[in-house]
Amino acid sequence: MENNYIQLKKDNILRLGIKDSEGNDTGNSLEFDFEDASLFLRYNEMLEKEKKNRIWLNNQFLIIDRKQDHKGKKLLSSNEQAKLESVNEFFNREKEVFDMFLGEGGVDKLLNGRKIGWTSLTEISDIITNQIAPYFDKSMENITKKVKELYKDSQENDVI
Repeated sequence: MENNYIQLKKDNILRLGIKDSEGNDTGNSLEFDFEDASLFLRYNEMLEKEKKNRIWLNNQFLIIDRKQDHKGKKLLSSNEQAKLESVNEFFNREKEVFDMFLGEGGVDKLLNGRKIGWTSLTEISDIITNQIAPYFDKSMENITKKVKELYKDSQENDVI
């Protein structure tokens, strides 16, 4: 008996390799299937949650600033320590939000061993905005075109 295979197509998949700061390939990549409708929903949700995270951090700072500050036992005062804990929580929330869109471990792939911080959050946001998001418009056009093509015959025969 001969082995038979089914060959699957990989249309509309964007694969981005990742290089380190020296330009060396890290061996990691991010993959986006632009025919997956949930990708667009995750992108939208990421944008909403990212905005909420910034509002949350700002509110935390306002709350902390209203509290009386006490000299800490070490280097930081109680309010300074509370602010740094809030910033750390913000970083964790942002990582979770970006991973929701990039895929599990996506942020770690982009960080390539670095810790998450202000600079890396900005870099990740820029990558999403400038290198991934531009494909969305073209992909939406393709999806719309395919849906219209799929239902073209049924629309012509529809007598309402």
